[in-house]
Amino acid sequence: MLMASDDTQTRRDFIVLTASAVAGVGTVAATWPLIDSLNPSADVLAMATVEVDISSIEPGQAITVKWRGKPVFIRRRTEKEIIMARDVNLADLPDPQTDEERIHKGHEEWLVVIGICTHLGCVPQGQRTGSARGEYGGWFCPCHGSHYDTAGRIRKGPAPKNLLIPEYSFLDNSVIRIG
Repeated sequence: MLMASDDTQTRRDFIVLTASAVAGVGTVAATWPLIDSLNPSADVLAMATVEVDISSIEPGQAITVKWRGKPVFIRRRTEKEIIMARDVNLADLPDPQTDEERIHKGHEEWLVVIGICTHLGCVPQGQRTGSARGEYGGWFCPCHGSHYDTAGRIRKGPAPKNLLIPEYSFLDNSVIRIG
């Protein structure tokens, strides 16, 4: 009788292990499409990086490109704008950052920022020649009156933070890769 009980126990263990394995494989097979659908689509992956030709931008000019559905401001600053950005007392800034922290070393004339106000997400003015740039020569958010300087730092208004800097790199002197 003891032998029969061991034989039954062995069969029961086999059935439990087999049923568990089938249930595990079935669960993976059922959840895989759901998990796979959470991955970014091909069009989103294509927007993960953007290469921008900056060779035709003159000092004092700016362009706007779209990256991950957001406007990115690329401005070629004049010598005067760079001096204005560096001659700021950091104690006067709500979100203190030096100009050097906001640009790439060796490319001081270029400023790349995400063109979304850090207050409530409006797009600041100041990209086009002749548009309102605010009291500090950078950008002006018409929604609630935030003023940004030539380094994209908040100087006046309700915005709590500076304009954000996206991850970017210079591929050469005429092309920037954002992302």
